[in-house]
Amino acid sequence: MWRLDFTDKNVMVIGLARSGLAALKALHKRGARLTAYDAKAAADLGGCVAELQAMDVTLYTGEYPPVDADLDLLVASPGVPLEIEPIQSALRQQIEVISELELAYRIKSEQLEMLAVTGTNGKTTTTTLLEKILLAAGRPAAAGGNIGVALCSLVEEMQDGYISVEASSFQLETASTFRPHIAAILNITPDHLDRHKTMEGYMAAKAKVFARQTKDDFLVLNYDDEQVKKMGDQAGSRVIFFSQEQSLEEGVFVAEHFIRIKWQGEIHDLMPVAELRLRGRHNLENALCATAMAWADGVSLESIAQVLRTFNGVRHRLEEVACHNDILYINDSKGTNPDSTIKALCAFDRPIVLIAGGRPKGGSYQQVAREISQRVRELVLLGEAREMIKSEVMESGFRNIHEVEDFPAAVYKAHQLARPGDVVLLSPACASWDMFPSYEHRGDQFCQIIDSIIKQQS
Repeated sequence: MWRLDFTDKNVMVIGLARSGLAALKALHKRGARLTAYDAKAAADLGGCVAELQAMDVTLYTGEYPPVDADLDLLVASPGVPLEIEPIQSALRQQIEVISELELAYRIKSEQLEMLAVTGTNGKTTTTTLLEKILLAAGRPAAAGGNIGVALCSLVEEMQDGYISVEASSFQLETASTFRPHIAAILNITPDHLDRHKTMEGYMAAKAKVFARQTKDDFLVLNYDDEQVKKMGDQAGSRVIFFSQEQSLEEGVFVAEHFIRIKWQGEIHDLMPVAELRLRGRHNLENALCATAMAWADGVSLESIAQVLRTFNGVRHRLEEVACHNDILYINDSKGTNPDSTIKALCAFDRPIVLIAGGRPKGGSYQQVAREISQRVRELVLLGEAREMIKSEVMESGFRNIHEVEDFPAAVYKAHQLARPGDVVLLSPACASWDMFPSYEHRGDQFCQIIDSIIKQQS
């Protein structure tokens, strides 16, 4: 597997964002003959066009490239639907289609270990927590994957150590040899049904994170999520459960207000739950999962506790932007589905002014509407999902709804509605793609506008 040779192999890469470019660079280094495609016009691809020319890449933009029998491999970026014609043409001709995650796993050094986290919500926080714990234990470590750092670039830089991998369903659905030594599934709620069509299809993609594990590997599962818990029955690896609600016979759980590890008959009290720096039950879930993964890999209690006591979260996930005039401004732009927004709402015991809306992803807004009616004082709506959310929220009896046409107007409206003691919370329950290229751009703009408002008032 180490330094897999692609000399004179014909490889096509579809999608020229971070992961696509990293895949092209890794393949070029290994002698592949390369073709690349992106839906954007060449003029909109910026500086990467010169990079592609330097690698002698045949570039197609706009119109789909031809796919013929001479093609040996197709690498699809995560955001590219598998239904598009070049991919379907490759599959019809029995040409292998893989993701950048799968490519990175094939070309990595054998001394470089991958530990993978998947699930609907909490992946980024848990992946980052695990990376920080490994670093605190003195191990070479980095985080990559769906977290925003291309795995191919990391495996080029690192010859040994650990990569904490955030693995999305999009990356996993074309995995065929990917086998992390330790894998974890945090939770599963409806998400990306616009792509996977059914919950069964979505869960099948998630299950690929442990599909090739053996008895020498570990699978960490959420005991409190019934669907995730049942996945343990399919595992060929050793299953470790974590739970906020149950004292387990073996695993990581909460008991007597402590995070506790029970392992091979011994009980270890890690730390009081109250000392966890991150707020909210969902972050306790993330901490338990990261603890179980680190413990399975032999990390000490001291290293784990040190990070849990000091780690204050990741950007765009319940990020505290500012507190001004006793109004707390929170950037939760990574809340891209209803369940994630529910968890954000439950993290606060103050009145909430919520900014929600964007591009829907195929799930229902009924449950989040119920939480909004109980926890939100004012709701600001925008984007393609505006009417869908409004309908569900009104059905629940909530009427304090304010509709706006663009994102800056939403932030200014929320600020105007807020009173001392409130939380202004951006947690859209939707993807950003109707207005922004990514949730990061949406969150960055929120932070910039809030900063501007505060400066105007100072």
